[in-house]
Amino acid sequence: MSDEKPAAKDPEATEDGPQESEPEPAPQAKAAAPSGTERIKAWLTPETRSRRILIGLGIYAAVVLVFGIVAGERMWTHTSYNHFAHLADAWLHGRQDIVHGGPAYAGGNDFADFHGKTYISFPPLPAFLMLPLVAIAGSPEDFRDGQFVVWLAGVGPAFLFLALEKLRRTGRSERTETENVLLALVFAFGTVFFFTAVQGTVWFAGHVVGVGLLCAYLLVALDAEHPLIAGALIGCAFLTRPTSSYAALLFGLEAVRVCCKNMPTEGSFFARVDAVVRRIDKPAFFRRMTLFAVPVLIGLGLASYTNYTRFGTMNPTAFGHEHLTVQWHGRIEKWGLFGLHYLPKNLGCMLTILPWPRAHGAEGEAPFRINEHGLALWFTTPLYLWLLRPKKTGFLHGALLASAVLPLMQNLLYQNSGWQQFGYRFSNDYAPLLFLLLAVGARPMGNAWKVAAIWAIGWNTFGALSFGRANFERYYFREGSQTVIYQPD
Repeated sequence: MSDEKPAAKDPEATEDGPQESEPEPAPQAKAAAPSGTERIKAWLTPETRSRRILIGLGIYAAVVLVFGIVAGERMWTHTSYNHFAHLADAWLHGRQDIVHGGPAYAGGNDFADFHGKTYISFPPLPAFLMLPLVAIAGSPEDFRDGQFVVWLAGVGPAFLFLALEKLRRTGRSERTETENVLLALVFAFGTVFFFTAVQGTVWFAGHVVGVGLLCAYLLVALDAEHPLIAGALIGCAFLTRPTSSYAALLFGLEAVRVCCKNMPTEGSFFARVDAVVRRIDKPAFFRRMTLFAVPVLIGLGLASYTNYTRFGTMNPTAFGHEHLTVQWHGRIEKWGLFGLHYLPKNLGCMLTILPWPRAHGAEGEAPFRINEHGLALWFTTPLYLWLLRPKKTGFLHGALLASAVLPLMQNLLYQNSGWQQFGYRFSNDYAPLLFLLLAVGARPMGNAWKVAAIWAIGWNTFGALSFGRANFERYYFREGSQTVIYQPD
């Protein structure tokens, strides 16, 4: 008898034999790749960097599209005053002077004459930006400088939105994301930046480049986060619109704030300054300011070099306007480029010029005319009146205000009001700072604010469509002596 035990019965077995085991479940399929729509939703997730960048790009695209449509024929040919393109062309040929005294189509307007040579007397950075495209085009006449300026014009409003959003994210502004978009668009279409951007000519091209640099600077200067980049942008701003470089003050004040523990909030002004000096982390402050100063000094050095090689002066601000061949050169010789002599006239232009009504019985004339010294700043953008009574103030408000007042005062002392212009174009040098002040001032953007915004967009749209257009000449008063400010009796 065998000792082997019978095999245990397979519980899975049946009378008909063993049951086949169930097949193992297939490995779980990998999650499907997100669709394009899902990716866009992810990019637009609130409070993400990707969302801010996409909105900024949307603002850029919208601004460029509208500006391009309004610019019209200026997009497809060179402008009559393409001075920067000629400067770029001169560099390409190893020169700084303009051969043959400038093109005939410019009529000798705003060229500097020094020792028998003709120079461009405007700060040179816009020409540097144009240089590779002028080289590709082959000549200034084949380069569409007006179109180039329009492509750049969307940069400022886009960066302004990002700067406004930075204030919101860091709790320094109560504006919502939607309100920040609205502020950026009102800046683009409801200020003199609109008419400025669609001109394309030398005087206005500098403003467009300057606004882009200033708005980008504001983004990196807030919280003194990126000193090297901020300094480079200020250096570039000096080589574009020197008055905009006064915004360097903002970085310095922000550096003081972030490097000082427990900023004083009570006591007299001098007591607070003394407390800051005692509490500030001096090594951290000087490190930030050194990084900021290096590219600024490089920009000043480049300006000094170009001015010395052309006019024999190391003064970085002497770009050659004192050598302009213009009919009011005598007043520059008598009163200088800057002085208190010009203050009353410039204040009048900035604050008091309104559209001239049509006289009784003057049938057939335009219903109003605009003196080419430009309309008052508060008339073209009444939102600036909201700056007079901010709901909230504080360190940032004071820093922004001081940074805006400096270029404002410099321009009021200049020998020129900005003539010829639809509105006070020199405000482009500090308008982005004013829009940050509108944000941090925290005044509600209620019905009155919206009416003012619509008014601003309406008038500035008219300016963009009409200024410098032959079929709108009857709406403008032009007088070459620059002495007529108000409507004669």
